[in-house]
Amino acid sequence: MINVHITDDHKMLVEGLSQLINRSGVATVSGTSYTLGECRKALSLNVPDVLLLDINLPDGSGIDFCLEIKAKYPDMKILALTMHNESSIAHRMMANGASGYILKNALSEEVIIGIETVISGETFLCEEIDVLMKKRKEQSIWLTTRERELLRLIVDGYTSQEIAEKLFLSVETIKTYRKNLILKLGAKNSVTLVKMAFEKKDTWNL
Repeated sequence: MINVHITDDHKMLVEGLSQLINRSGVATVSGTSYTLGECRKALSLNVPDVLLLDINLPDGSGIDFCLEIKAKYPDMKILALTMHNESSIAHRMMANGASGYILKNALSEEVIIGIETVISGETFLCEEIDVLMKKRKEQSIWLTTRERELLRLIVDGYTSQEIAEKLFLSVETIKTYRKNLILKLGAKNSVTLVKMAFEKKDTWNL
């Protein structure tokens, strides 16, 4: 049975989560706390397998606390539980040692799945945050003017020979551009590159 400690300053939420977890059959709540100070003291007496940690608490930031407590208890998994649905905050929390990130409006099943996932050594993001993080990653890809121009023509179905003629470049130069784009965008091959360019044309402003 997985031992879970919940730290959140909303008593009704803590009680509801405790019931949910205890009835799941996969985990049990070994302790609860409503401030970082209470959590710090509780962990010094009993370290759980998983810590469900709110980000906004009366006596400090869960983001900073995550870094502090992960350094002290490296084997303990931390699962952020918050109302913040910004990818930047999720990124900071994960960078500070959290293994997962769940929004308080997520489905109850996601909480249990999240606990099981992080205890297995994997990372867990609730569906809404997973979508936001992937979107941020895609938008962070920077393409040169020439690369965007090439991808636009690829989306429009032009061959390398036709693209070379339109851009007044050699076919070999176009092939080199394609090869570099495959590496830059993480495509498996030219076919995948064409598919990605078509699917991501709005995201990449093609």
